Formats: sequence, structure tokens, C-alpha cells
Amino acid sequence: MYLFLYRLIGYLILILSPIILVFRILKKKENILRFKEKFSVISKVRKNGKLIWFHGASVGEITSVIPLIEKLEKRTDVKQILITSSTLSSSKIIKKFKFKKVLHQFYPLDINFITEKFLNYWKPSLAIFIDSEIWPNMLINLKKKTVKTLLLNARITKKTFNRWKSIESFAKKILDNFTLILVSNKETKNYLSYFKVKKILSLGNIKYSETVTKTEKLNYNLNKFLKSKIYWCASSTHRGEEEVCLNVHLKLRFKFKNLLTIIIPRHIERKSEVIELIKEKKLNYHCHSWNSKIKKNVNIYLVDTYGETKKFFREVNNVFLGGSLINHGGQNPLEAARYGSKILHGPNVDNFKEIFSTLLKFNISKKINNQKQMLKFLEKNIGRKSKSKYYARNINKLGKKILNITYKYIEKII
Repeated sequence: MYLFLYRLIGYLILILSPIILVFRILKKKENILRFKEKFSVISKVRKNGKLIWFHGASVGEITSVIPLIEKLEKRTDVKQILITSSTLSSSKIIKKFKFKKVLHQFYPLDINFITEKFLNYWKPSLAIFIDSEIWPNMLINLKKKTVKTLLLNARITKKTFNRWKSIESFAKKILDNFTLILVSNKETKNYLSYFKVKKILSLGNIKYSETVTKTEKLNYNLNKFLKSKIYWCASSTHRGEEEVCLNVHLKLRFKFKNLLTIIIPRHIERKSEVIELIKEKKLNYHCHSWNSKIKKNVNIYLVDTYGETKKFFREVNNVFLGGSLINHGGQNPLEAARYGSKILHGPNVDNFKEIFSTLLKFNISKKINNQKQMLKFLEKNIGRKSKSKYYARNINKLGKKILNITYKYIEKII
């Protein structure tokens, strides 16, 4: 019954999809040349031989498996690695890595005949879904075709668990399609155990394994500009959080005359909205995409291009991570932690609860509940050097350990 209803809703979405797509294209959330891939209109060539398929929703999920992909690329028996994702930003990120065997497609709509068409063309030897990407039609069709499936870094929130409990038999049926589930935290393991899922392992959060690359540097002119400033960064910000950060900047600048606030919105398509907010505050800004000389009076630097975050984390000592002052669940803090940044975050970090708990033990993160607390912390710490770089080494060691053991389990089921 539930599967029938799910498929019925899918077909209704399919009927409405032209309207939805036009809206998303206008909002710059779709690639006008590639949106057809979501209907399994293939744009890449499938070579003969073994193909490993990774699917992650967006940038965070895809970047978390880059070290695994690097290992798999070295295998002579693996001829191609397919990465699918749902967002425009994630498709752009992949281009920044110099992979030889990797190709990207947008994930198809989870409608039965569309998923069948996708699988008939790509014929994966192994399908790896990342985080909370659980798609009933795709999983059912993968099992029909006897393709081994792995749910990697599985993460289930309390909200999702409660929703699944209301359709318990259906949830169990879908979860049983996985060959193996590697969980990212104890909470998820407990939730999955409720549904009597048998093949569950806890090896650690794969997001710890993301590597720090030495080539990620800011350009000479920007580096020179930063040397003349005292700066901090607000990263992965959402609507409502930029205003808090700008208000903090306005108060801090009375104490720090050469203050610079770097803002990296979570969704770059909100650029115009953020610029209007900066103008309302009568602040001088510069956009990263301009690639022009930065004026001395600039006090807000807006990062409006993809894949730049690590370059800034490399330089800044204090980072506020967005999605945490609003009811979003937070953002992955490990990227900032790896570069030794002190991390500020709001109270809403349920999606990364265990990671933030670990960082708190290492004195890498600090919870703030409001604008006043953010201001108080930055007033004391913005000019100081962070002490987190020492602890960041421990995170990197843990990451290598998790990566190696995860890869061993993947080897067993390839």
C-alpha cells in the first residue's frame, strides 16, 4: 500500500515537473543543458568493465567520499566511477578534482521506469548511497538486478526516525534492500536496530577522512589585502544569519578599525539578497568572483563562487558555521576544524551532534546562542591566534584510520 502511494505521488510530481523545472531554472538551481539527466536522458558514455556508483545529495556528501574515490581510481579492475548528485553546486565541485575515471550525472527522479532506465544503461557493480539518501524505487530495482548496495555514513535524525515509525513495515522493507549499512553515529545505529536491520556496522564517520590539500591557496592580491586586516569568517550561512553577522561586524568595527568579515553563503544563488543586506547596513563589499583589485575601504568580502571555502579556512582563525542559529541542523564542522579554525556555532546542530561533541572535547568549537554571545566571543578572540591546530592533527589521524577500515569493507563487497 505505502509503495503504491509513494509511486502515485512520484507520477504526480512527474506531471508537474515541467513547471517545477522552469521555476528551478529561473532560480538558477538547475543546469539548463543537463536537467534532462534527471529523467535518465544520459549524456555520458558507459565504458565496458566494472563501474562503481556513488550517490550523494549535495556538496558535503560528495566531498566526504573523495578520499575513497581516490583509492578506487587506483584499482585496475575499476574502469569507471559514476557520481550522481541532486544539486548544481555539487556538479561544479567535482570538476575541481583531476579524476581520470570519474564522471558525473544528475540523480534521476525516483520514479520506477526512470530508475529502471538509469540502471539498464549504467549497470553498476556496486551502488554506494551516502548519508541519508534512501530512495525506495531505486533500491528495489537494484535488488531485482542483484546489485550490491551500501549505505555509507548513514545518518538518521530523530525527526526522520519518528516519521519512519509511522510506516514501520514499509521502512523495514526498504532498508532490507541494502547489502550493508555503515552508520556515522550511535544514534543512527539505535534507530536502525529498531527496524531489525541486520547488516549494520559502526566504523566511524567517513567525514573525518576528508584530506587537507597543500595546493589550496588564495591568490597573491587577496593574501596581501588580508595582511592589512583583522578578519573572521561566517561560512555556510542561511537567511537570517548574515544579518546577525553583519550586526556583529558593525559593533566590532569600533574596536577593530581594520576589521574584515568574510561571508560564504551556503547557497550562492542568494548572492543578490546578501548584497542588498550589506548595502542596507551601508558597508563596503567586494565579491570574490570579480577578480579585480580590492579597495582599501572594503570591510565585507563576499565569497560567491563554488569550491573556495577551504582556501579561506586555511587562513582564518575564527569561523562561524551557519545553519545553526536557525532551525536547520547545522553544517559539517570538520573542514574548518582540519585547518585549525576555532568554530562558533548556534544551538541547532542535530545533524552533526556527535562531531560537535568531539570538537568540544578538543576545545575546537564553541556554542553561542545569539548575536550578543557571538560578539562577546569575537571581541576577546578575533585578534588572537587559534590554538586548535594541534588538536586538528588528532582529527586527521582519526580520519585516516576510518578511511582505511571503510575501504577494506568496500573491497570485500566489490
